[in-house]
Amino acid sequence: MAKRIQFRTHGGPEVLEYVDYQPAAPGPQQVRVSNKAIGLNFIDTYYRSGLYAPPALPSGVGAEGAGIVEAVGSAVTRFKVGDRVAYGSGPLGAYSDVHVLPEANLVHLPDAISFETAAGVMLKGLTVQYLLRQTYELNGGETILFHAAAGGVGLLACQWAKALGVKLIGTVSSPAKAELAKAHGAWETIDYSHENVAQRVLELTDGKKVPVVYDGVGKDTWPASLDSVAPRGLLVSFGNASGAVDGVNLGILAAKGSLYVTRPTLATYANNAENLQRMADELFGMITSGKLKVDISQRYPLADAAKAQTELSARRTTGSTVLLP
Repeated sequence: MAKRIQFRTHGGPEVLEYVDYQPAAPGPQQVRVSNKAIGLNFIDTYYRSGLYAPPALPSGVGAEGAGIVEAVGSAVTRFKVGDRVAYGSGPLGAYSDVHVLPEANLVHLPDAISFETAAGVMLKGLTVQYLLRQTYELNGGETILFHAAAGGVGLLACQWAKALGVKLIGTVSSPAKAELAKAHGAWETIDYSHENVAQRVLELTDGKKVPVVYDGVGKDTWPASLDSVAPRGLLVSFGNASGAVDGVNLGILAAKGSLYVTRPTLATYANNAENLQRMADELFGMITSGKLKVDISQRYPLADAAKAQTELSARRTTGSTVLLP
């Protein structure tokens, strides 16, 4: 029997259970992966809490990991037993010793990148790839605002932006996190615990504001994000760490300067195996070139997943966190 984390009802971290289960045999187009490391992400807490609905209950948790192929379905062509692989887009159930996934959701993992690095970077790194390279393609010379710059996604964004020649202004919640973001390439930081974000953006940009704001925090930062976007600029709302944005009045977009807003997801960018592998290859290239360093700042045994989620939700983590089977 293998072990996994599951939940039978929605709620806080206390609903997570560490249980025995029998992994399924892979279907014709599926691959069974023996996980060596598993990624921890805010979206995991959204499914657990009920903000997002899982396909069924009881439900597995997690959508990111890395490991070795231990079985393949009869129609699988891209992978064989023994291949090193990584994934960042589910299906749910990554918090487990063994995970069965569609072939199209997996990428080949280069030998130069460890399982822990892959598990700590796939979802976050692919998110940064589509945000900076596709949703609003940065070419260098821009000044941008990126919320939660000391988080897992934020630290990667700081580095990637610097490599592109972009000035990233990052919001943080403490002097220590400001120092961390700057050490990873942020041009400037704003401590939202005591600074007015929109006012500081005005000051840092000589009154011009920024052409794009990347906001993965959601409800708490929405007003400041709107006030930081330059006329005809783009607000990219890609997460809900503080709760979902609701009650949006489209008239505000006109009043703030004919703004654009988008709510992208990884699934619509990595929408087939070829796009997913292409995005992953660019990410892996950034890592192997040394332009992107992945900080695995916390490691927990898989059995301690509830503790790990508690720390994540309380914003007591930095960089990436992995669970180890």
